[in-house]
Amino acid sequence: MNLATTELYPSKSGSRNSAEPPFHPSSFIIQPSSTPHSPTPVRVLTVSDAADANANSLQSVTFMNRREFLSTAATATAVLSTTLALRAADASRRIPIGFLGATYSHGPEKIKLAMTSPDWEFVGVCDSTDSGRAGCEKLGAKLISQDELFHRARVVAVESDVRDHASHALLALKAGKHVHLEKPPATKLAEMRELVALAREKKLLLQTGFMWRYNPGFTAIFDAMRQGWLGDVFLVRGYISNNLAPARRPEWGEFQGGSMFELGSHLVDATVRLLGKPKAVSPFVRHHGKFADSLKDNNVAVLEYDRATAVLINTALQPGGAPPRSFEVLGTNGTATLQPIEPPTLTLDLAKSAGPYKKGTQNVPLPAYQRYEGDFAELAAAVRGERALSVSLEEELLVAETVLRACAML
Repeated sequence: MNLATTELYPSKSGSRNSAEPPFHPSSFIIQPSSTPHSPTPVRVLTVSDAADANANSLQSVTFMNRREFLSTAATATAVLSTTLALRAADASRRIPIGFLGATYSHGPEKIKLAMTSPDWEFVGVCDSTDSGRAGCEKLGAKLISQDELFHRARVVAVESDVRDHASHALLALKAGKHVHLEKPPATKLAEMRELVALAREKKLLLQTGFMWRYNPGFTAIFDAMRQGWLGDVFLVRGYISNNLAPARRPEWGEFQGGSMFELGSHLVDATVRLLGKPKAVSPFVRHHGKFADSLKDNNVAVLEYDRATAVLINTALQPGGAPPRSFEVLGTNGTATLQPIEPPTLTLDLAKSAGPYKKGTQNVPLPAYQRYEGDFAELAAAVRGERALSVSLEEELLVAETVLRACAML
């Protein structure tokens, strides 16, 4: 359990993961009942009408006598006051968030989410690079200095280049900010240990941005495994690929793990959270593409457990518009197959019925899924003290360590 989180932010029964829908004053409608003095129907009065009721009574209300109008206007004014109070309360729930860096590929979508979500008060982006600043200009995102970022933001999201992830997260933690840290979080284990130790010491939240943690397909698989519905799990198979553009190969080739570090780390994260710490990790990172570089673009990692094995495959060479991505868990009572991962499509094939699932093959209904929404909704709830983060500091450290081992970087 994340001690740094739970000491300050205990989980509460009945807590929620997402914000309430935005408040719309036009949803309030006032319809006076008929009286002997007003046999004729009256026009519906909305809250927006009520704001101008005293100055425009004849235009706002038809066929009302003075007493009825004043009574109705008073009611509307009371509703308007309540509306404004609720709006103020809703605004007070908005958490100031800013971004340190905007050059990582996931950054623009997360910035857009922060700019529009009722959970967040977007304060701006600190990025001194030409590409980062150009991206912010395109999004209409305000650029701010690092001093302003650390002064105004309560949460800092790190979306800079991979080489800067750990150092930027450290700056934010030292400034006393909760941190959403883009994956992979660190290129060295010592960096991640320092981040975890500082977050624990300062009782700050540290959340790594592995986007599939909140994918409902993975959630259903984890639930089936932990409930024992799959039986004893003995094999996990994960596959993730793309056809990396030549222009991006130098960026990914900066690190020994290549595309396993950038892309395959998602599979490592899911496997470690499902099965825990492996007793051995065997990386096979290879350069097989016909390019004049050293990018490890065709990779396999084998994670060994006492009674299970995980085989994770990654390539950056697969052509096609939508390269397949999948995650499969095999147990003694059946198999769970998530393919594609996005949008999530989950199939169970059980030898015997278990829990809510019948014997045989079945498609599992899943709720709608949008990248990053679950991450940021949970983070907002944790900052408010409504719940703990679902991944503890200890688990974050274990995932980061296993990613480095799977990439031959440790």
